[in-house]
Amino acid sequence: MVLVKKNVHSMVMKTREMNQAILLIPAASILLLGAHGLRQGDFGLAAALACLVGLGFTRRAWVRPVMMAALVWGGLVWAQAAVGLVNFRLAAGLPWVRLAAIMGGVIVVNALALWVLAAGAGRNFFYRGRTDAEARAAMFLLTVIGLAVARAKAPFALLLADRYFPGWGWLEIMALGFYAQWVGGLMLAPKGHRTWRPRIWAGFSAVFFGQLVLGLSGMDAMLMTGTLHLPVPALIAAGPVFRGDGFFMLILFGVTVLLVGPAWCSHLCYIGAWDDLMSRRGPRPAPSAMLRRLSVLGRGAALVLAIGTALILRVNGVPGSTAILFAAAFGLAGVGVMAFVSRRVGIMTHCTAYCPMGLVANVLGKISPWRVRVGRECTGCGACITRCRYGALDDGRLALGAPAISCTACGDCVSACAHGQIGYRFPGLSPRTARTVFIVLVVSLHAVFLGVARI
Repeated sequence: MVLVKKNVHSMVMKTREMNQAILLIPAASILLLGAHGLRQGDFGLAAALACLVGLGFTRRAWVRPVMMAALVWGGLVWAQAAVGLVNFRLAAGLPWVRLAAIMGGVIVVNALALWVLAAGAGRNFFYRGRTDAEARAAMFLLTVIGLAVARAKAPFALLLADRYFPGWGWLEIMALGFYAQWVGGLMLAPKGHRTWRPRIWAGFSAVFFGQLVLGLSGMDAMLMTGTLHLPVPALIAAGPVFRGDGFFMLILFGVTVLLVGPAWCSHLCYIGAWDDLMSRRGPRPAPSAMLRRLSVLGRGAALVLAIGTALILRVNGVPGSTAILFAAAFGLAGVGVMAFVSRRVGIMTHCTAYCPMGLVANVLGKISPWRVRVGRECTGCGACITRCRYGALDDGRLALGAPAISCTACGDCVSACAHGQIGYRFPGLSPRTARTVFIVLVVSLHAVFLGVARI
């Protein structure tokens, strides 16, 4: 019996050693891709790919699909490089067959590395944390792709790493991708979502305004373009009306609402985090008929006021320095609502009754397929009502099976329901899958915004 155990143990150890040896192939292939980037002067890319190889030895399951994606991208890079080099030699009348054979060999090794990760050896090696591996990998990849595209398309250095250390942007992208999967892992459980959402949201706001303060103090690289505008959400719509241009924030807002519905307000708005903090210093939320009416009427009036004022100022040729005073007054009034109303009633009054972009997000969010729904077997215990700081739930809304228009899909009610009767819905997906996909999207957007959202 002892001999059998020793033999089994020996076989297991040999299998593990063989798997580790085989996985040197993808590690070497990724490092070779990094060396190619280093040869082109992209130190950040080389460092990021070296970090990815290092992550591979943690044996975390989410790293495997990330390494596979890197190898797929590497295959495209090698193919493009091979075609370019061969065409150059042909144009110069130089021999090209040996070069083509070498580049073909590199592509074959890259494909072999991809096969190793996809086969059983790769699956067996990356065994830790398999439960949420796909979701974590998706958050990492979406963050990296989003930041890489933004970096490539921006006409100026978009990332802080590129501004202070030119050429190292990819390392910042890698760090933000890792951050996204880490935060997402904390938020995938409903209770984790309720605990961590306000924290990372407040952190994003602190980074956003911290960069603004540093930029105004003389660190110009902390500012996006050097052209300042007030960080008041209403200016997302009113600003382009006054200027006649500058639609970037409006487009970004619209795309975000299309992707995750009104979750812009509960996960990504740099000002909303303040209102959340103030409301949490107050009592437990309770339904308010007045705030429910102001949800549409109050914010609708604020929207008309903001856009109407911007239009009048533009028509009358009012200079921008004067228009800033109107915007500042509007913003300060909102801060007053947070400090004196939200804190007293425990409901995010600024976001639900004053902010015009909150209403726009709620209305445009109807275009997005994401929904929060209450199941038919709801017991009416009211636990969710005392967690909703957007005033979107009461007994009537529970009976209807859907929250009010002020709902921002924050998810606090989902974690509060002990009976599993409230959750995210998306056509064709189960409630559990819908929630996972929603978290993947919103966390990825959060990480991307953390890298690029600056004044």
